[in-house]
Amino acid sequence: MNKNIVCIGAGYIGGPTMAVIAKMNPDRKVVVVDIDAKRIAAWNSRNFALPIYEPGLVDVVKEVRGRNLFFSTDIRKAVRECDIVFVGVNTPTKMFGRGAGRASDLQYWEATAREIKRFANCDKIIVEKSTLPVRTAAAMEAILNAGTEDGAKFTVLSNPEFLAEGTAIRDLLEPDRVLIGGPDTPAGRAAVAEICDVYAGKGGRWVPRARILTTNVWSAELTKLAANAFLAQRVSSINAIAGLCEATGADVDEVARVIGADRRIGPKFLKAGPGFGGSCFKKDVLNLVYLCESFGLHTAAEYWSGVIKMNDHQQERIVSRLFRAMFNTLANKKIAMFGFAFKADTGDTRETPAGYVARLLAEEHVRLSVTDPKAIENGKRDLADLEGVSWEKDPYKAAKDADAVLLMTDWKEYPALDWARVYKSMRKPALVFDTRNCLDAKALRKLGFKVLNIGR
Repeated sequence: MNKNIVCIGAGYIGGPTMAVIAKMNPDRKVVVVDIDAKRIAAWNSRNFALPIYEPGLVDVVKEVRGRNLFFSTDIRKAVRECDIVFVGVNTPTKMFGRGAGRASDLQYWEATAREIKRFANCDKIIVEKSTLPVRTAAAMEAILNAGTEDGAKFTVLSNPEFLAEGTAIRDLLEPDRVLIGGPDTPAGRAAVAEICDVYAGKGGRWVPRARILTTNVWSAELTKLAANAFLAQRVSSINAIAGLCEATGADVDEVARVIGADRRIGPKFLKAGPGFGGSCFKKDVLNLVYLCESFGLHTAAEYWSGVIKMNDHQQERIVSRLFRAMFNTLANKKIAMFGFAFKADTGDTRETPAGYVARLLAEEHVRLSVTDPKAIENGKRDLADLEGVSWEKDPYKAAKDADAVLLMTDWKEYPALDWARVYKSMRKPALVFDTRNCLDAKALRKLGFKVLNIGR
């Protein structure tokens, strides 16, 4: 078996993951392929204008691109040259037919499996990187190995990613754990050992063996969904407490600090805010709901549905509080939305709370001016159907003549702004609604702002 690796899919999974694998395995050739020629051209751009923003990613790509990392649209050639095939194609929520709104849409995944089978000329290890429902690996193996008694044989593993956008490179270089699930067969055990070697890195200098966890395939597939559902549940839980804090005079940050001091609970994902977003949390929780329903576990399905319901409610509460604070009418008022990405340090706007809030504000005939350091182009695409939305790179221009600033993403640039200048340019009374609790509310009130926070 050769040591070469190909990843099919050049998005948020494939690009960063393969760049770090190439960095830590300089003796392996790593190829990232995609049918989107424009995306591949961006990965290959001379000025490193990469198709995704992730802190530290450009530096890694500069180090390895052209040395042992390559980007291409030639899927056939890459599959033939590499014996390890990672699959990182998109698996969005299905929006049609059976399971619409909950199940994963696996059409791109199946098309990729059939493409691998068509191009393969020898035995391959197939590694699922995309988040997939439990027992999908069995379906992939059935497709790949059907009618191949005298041809190439395929062993399918599950290796879900646990990256957080904004810290993905750090997460890859120093992971809490790497999970590899494989069948308990001679071929399966050999394949798992091969992928363990990839993550150990050249000379064993990357991931310590104690952090490389192995399970059966089904456990690995379910663990990814379960991990994201648990994290999403914590976000919805603290936001449910935030509403009660606002009603009673408690401070949600103080409550979270004390709760998080309990070693059984811990402090992470207890930050109240506008709710979770991104490509994984909502999709994976909905997938878990569908799986529970499929196996007749209806009470469990209702429980996980509640996590999504609470998240949507949090964004509706933001608009309701704005409405009440601005004299029960938002029509024709200008609101400057500071931040559109679902979190800081990424340009990703998938399922961003700001998008849902923007649509609710549009229903109230708000004039919306949106600013974000990295997400404007994605935001323009997301809200292309809405009228009355303008986009400004400069937050000072976005806030000029606004009735309110609605801070939705905790970019470090926003606390550092000259808020006296912002106040001077706005219509009075001027309101700041800090949904991330990242600004100095006392200082803002001293300037003359009316300030709203989450959970206070």
